[in-house]
Amino acid sequence: MRICVAGAYGAFGIKHLDALAAIDGVSVTSVMGPTRAKIDALATERGIPHATTDLAECLSREDVDAVILATPTQLHAEQAIACMRAGKPVLIEIPMADSLADSAEICRVQKETGVLAMAGQVRRFNPSHQWIHNKIKAGELKIQQMDVQTYFFRRSNMNAKGEPRSWTDHLLWHHACHTVDLFQYQTGETASECFGLEGPHHPELGIAMDMSIGMKTPSGALCTLSLSFNNDGPLGTFFRYICDKGTYIARYDDLFDGNDNPIDLSDVAVSNNGIELIDREFISAIQEGRTPNGSVHEVMAAMETLDRIEQCFT
Repeated sequence: MRICVAGAYGAFGIKHLDALAAIDGVSVTSVMGPTRAKIDALATERGIPHATTDLAECLSREDVDAVILATPTQLHAEQAIACMRAGKPVLIEIPMADSLADSAEICRVQKETGVLAMAGQVRRFNPSHQWIHNKIKAGELKIQQMDVQTYFFRRSNMNAKGEPRSWTDHLLWHHACHTVDLFQYQTGETASECFGLEGPHHPELGIAMDMSIGMKTPSGALCTLSLSFNNDGPLGTFFRYICDKGTYIARYDDLFDGNDNPIDLSDVAVSNNGIELIDREFISAIQEGRTPNGSVHEVMAAMETLDRIEQCFT
């Protein structure tokens, strides 16, 4: 499997390059980025044979079998559609788009072309959340409430590497997308009730810097999500699962019980790296000719819920 990584030298582009290097039978044959000097330097450093600033050039190459998009959110829909129309299966980093309309168009083109398209909902693949999901499927756990905190300190337009960003991030369509999809995936239900509150908008970035979201499923499971770009403290996303039989705290790829005792996840998956696991699912689905876990159609329910939440802000 020969992969093109677009947006390769961004924070998550690098994570995908590292993850792909750990997967047998996979090679990165092309990388794309907006700055010629940077993408050429990365290709040289990583021994990647082709680099360009033009995605169309990557899509025209015979040595590119599939594409991972780690590009700015605002480009995802246009680029994903270009990949599908070129016959290249595509994994779109979260979120697949920043509007319901663009998400629906991606799904429409996927049906039209039949080319595999997967949304990068990595929380489905983190071993911590997989462990919970397996227990739910086995009938050993039932979620009563999820309490989630997504906290960053980003009062200027910086990326996860601490470098200036060429685009503006968003608490709802990017960071809340993780939790909205995960909550519905873990409960197996679409939220029947949801609401959102947002704090003041940043005077330059034009986005809300604080946000509160609530959801409820038809069976009564609750999710409370707090998000902030103003938090000067421990950073990241922390999930508390309050279940009928125990409480569990997930911190990315690690899991603890309610008393902060670590839970052994060594038998959950072949890796403890969620990015590697989502890349493995993408590649396996292509090779096996099946629908991946996290296909764009499966994720549409989350995008619809996000759109309902956004309507609360107006």
